[in-house]
Amino acid sequence: MSHATPKETAVYTHGHHESVLRSHRWRTAANSAAYLLPELRPGQRVLDVGCGPGTITADLAAAVAPGRVTAVDAAPDVLEAAASYAAERGLDNVEFAVADVHALDFPDDSFDVVHAHQVLQHVGDPVRALSEMRRVCRPGGVVAARDSDYGAFTWFPEVPALDDWNDLYHRVARANGGEPDAGRRLLSWARAAGFTDITSTAGTWCYATAEERAWWSGLWADRTVASGYAEIAVNGGHATQEDLERAADAWRTWGAAQDAWFLVPHGEVLCRVEE
Repeated sequence: MSHATPKETAVYTHGHHESVLRSHRWRTAANSAAYLLPELRPGQRVLDVGCGPGTITADLAAAVAPGRVTAVDAAPDVLEAAASYAAERGLDNVEFAVADVHALDFPDDSFDVVHAHQVLQHVGDPVRALSEMRRVCRPGGVVAARDSDYGAFTWFPEVPALDDWNDLYHRVARANGGEPDAGRRLLSWARAAGFTDITSTAGTWCYATAEERAWWSGLWADRTVASGYAEIAVNGGHATQEDLERAADAWRTWGAAQDAWFLVPHGEVLCRVEE
């Protein structure tokens, strides 16, 4: 096993404000990893990279039990929340650890499945990250990654200030070293990481009911002015607090429209490791 010196991980643009975790806790394997589910079998060993509050992790653990899931994240506080959630679900086949995806502290060929959801858009070197995920996955196993694509977000009504918000988000994320349009790049990154057997697909989240609109617009209005993203946007000279308030108002305006609709597209790759 060899570890090259990892490139520094990009700054996590969102931070872990409640408005961010509100979004993360909504995620399940069904709504965020459906492309991976047919690959899961009881008894497998799974690595979940960037697990966040652990809602997807717990579903993966339930699917492969009595197999084990190792869930890693760069934020210790979030791992504590993930561990508590797994305990609430009665899952005893999950372990948690702090890790950097650029240099995973596991031997070669350790896992049957390596999974990362909304991770590669936030790392300093996504190709290196995928190479590490490949290294720790056994021959015949699968590496799965899914990331949204902010440049392809689509919504109605066309609230102009949301275009300004999207442009600002791109500038902030890229200044942090990330790539907000990661979804469209996953296939290219996987090929650059050395994978040859790749299934590339797309998945979506769509918010169209009154409840969904209120939830989605509310968390983004809060995130825009109160999360780590807001602090980075202002301190980095990308926006003023007034700019952020206008963007938050735009989210509320969109969410109040009875015919509002929002689409979040994702790229997905399922990469089989050669035997």
